[in-house]
Amino acid sequence: MSHARDRQLDGLRTVAVSMVLYHHFFAVDGSVLGHLGVRLFFVLSGFLITRLLLDARSSFDYRPAPALKAFYIRRALRIFPPYFAMLGFIWLVNLEGARGSLKWHAFYLSNFWYALRDEWTPWVLCHTWSLSIEEQFYIAWPLVILLAPRRLIASICVAAIVFSLAYRIYWPFTGTPSLARDLLPPASVDALVAGALLAVHRTSSDGWPRWIGLSVAPLTVAAMIVLWLKSVPMTPTLEWLTWIGAEVFPVIPLVVLVGCCSSGMRGPFGHFLERPSMIAVGRMSYGVYLFHPIVLSLVVKAQTWIPVNVSAQGPGRFVIATTATLALASISWLAFEKPLNQLKRYFPYVSPTRTKASPLILPSKGCERAYDAAAYRPSYANRDERGS
Repeated sequence: MSHARDRQLDGLRTVAVSMVLYHHFFAVDGSVLGHLGVRLFFVLSGFLITRLLLDARSSFDYRPAPALKAFYIRRALRIFPPYFAMLGFIWLVNLEGARGSLKWHAFYLSNFWYALRDEWTPWVLCHTWSLSIEEQFYIAWPLVILLAPRRLIASICVAAIVFSLAYRIYWPFTGTPSLARDLLPPASVDALVAGALLAVHRTSSDGWPRWIGLSVAPLTVAAMIVLWLKSVPMTPTLEWLTWIGAEVFPVIPLVVLVGCCSSGMRGPFGHFLERPSMIAVGRMSYGVYLFHPIVLSLVVKAQTWIPVNVSAQGPGRFVIATTATLALASISWLAFEKPLNQLKRYFPYVSPTRTKASPLILPSKGCERAYDAAAYRPSYANRDERGS
């Protein structure tokens, strides 16, 4: 991928996973950055997956069944091998006593496991709740994008976001907060589908709707305020309002950030995202996110042989655990994930031979509308997906 937008999206993944590492390795009094990083991952995933599916759908010789089959196989090749390797290691050594719950995690039901128990046990697999959310999204969303009438996809996205907002407003009436509030699928569908809606919008325009331009700055300021307020003692009513605001207000700014990077952001931040180190970490960010709690557990167990304090949050833990996580993720990417990703070329969304031949067919006079101009633009549909 040589385009600026793709390099910058890789760099943006590095930003997202760095927020998570900071939250789990460094922040002493807790931090909202970890959750914000996950929300950024959701927006990225929704955008990239929908962009790929829409591009496949716009191809001249598109057929739903082969495209769906290709999507699921390609996702399995990207996600399953390192994920089940991680679960296999945890089962083998029974890390942090997690062996008893592995069935839930193996079926990508981690979010339901923690929601039902209302506690983060076992903690070494607590990060898999977001991976389960994404996998549940990957199962359902391609059916919408590839099978629903094209003119209704944007409306479906808006309806899903409204449903998520209604879900959040419902929770204050339930009383005491629980993990279910944040871990059930409706709690994350707004970020995922907001990214998807961005991809839908980009099929027809590179600009932003006027309301986005007017609202992004106020929403960014509001998001910063409510995220800061989460650490301040307050009444139950204000606490609920702050929770809703902290979930809702950042979505539009994150969508704008992803949208700008997808078009190639200029200026210092754009150049920063395109640094080779940012791109490299972004491409293996799935492994970084996947392995970092396992590395943390092992590093803490090895405290006796480590000269700095890694048993508590702080700079020592951050440096050692981050270095070890990056090393493990690099090995996994180069020796395991990247070779498997190359198998995706055998499972294109649309047959390359037939797609290549299709522009040679000239439409007869009066039939031009039968040929979607999108079929002749450069395709992303059969490219390697560089993400989670």
